[in-house]
Amino acid sequence: MDLGIEGRVALVMGASQGIGHGIAAALGREGARVAIASRSAEKLERAAAEVGAAATFVADTADLDGLAALPGEVAEVLGEPAGILITNTGGPPAGGVQEHSAEVWDAAYRHLVLAPRALIEAALPDMKEASWGRIVNVGSTSTIEVIPHLGLSNTHRMAAMGYLKTLAREVAGDGITVNTVATGKIATDRLAALSGSLEEAEAMAREWVPAGRLGTPEEYGDLVAFLCSERAGYITGTTVPIDGGLLRST
Repeated sequence: MDLGIEGRVALVMGASQGIGHGIAAALGREGARVAIASRSAEKLERAAAEVGAAATFVADTADLDGLAALPGEVAEVLGEPAGILITNTGGPPAGGVQEHSAEVWDAAYRHLVLAPRALIEAALPDMKEASWGRIVNVGSTSTIEVIPHLGLSNTHRMAAMGYLKTLAREVAGDGITVNTVATGKIATDRLAALSGSLEEAEAMAREWVPAGRLGTPEEYGDLVAFLCSERAGYITGTTVPIDGGLLRST
């Protein structure tokens, strides 16, 4: 299936490993010119070779001014602005809603709500001018079913969903789609850290996930590549789970 994104510029956040890496690789396989961003220059260099990235950028989601400047930097380096934007801004610390200080709450809000907004607001003018754009947010199944012991994620990801669903309605007429992927149990370092180890996460998946296994970053990337395609132009303002059937309420 031709997804129609060959030659388009894509900016993928958090692409040095895990889900972001899987997304960058999938977009690259479809012919997109992929710019990848992450906090670690060393990890970026390695990831760029693995996914065939066209450019790399060191960026921290805590630096909102830096994020606002990033789409412009991508356009300058690659000669045209990003028509595809993947807002993958990480996950906050685990724990219940009563376990964190106000400072930690504020940091989580910046990472999960303000950071995507800064990137999107900077990228939108060029997307509107081109009458084409694809924005995909890496979210969580916690926006559909609350996950125990992930209070910060449960709270702030729902706030991000309110922003993104509202935005989707505002820009749909400009040829821009805005969608979120509700992330289930994907084999990543973060899941390993939350579960104790990847082996423990796999054992839990065999028991609790109807598919009987963890998902892979490669499978995740293929879903996102489709949402970024020409063929997905009528899909917007929605949340698409990738969870092996784990959710009971969708």
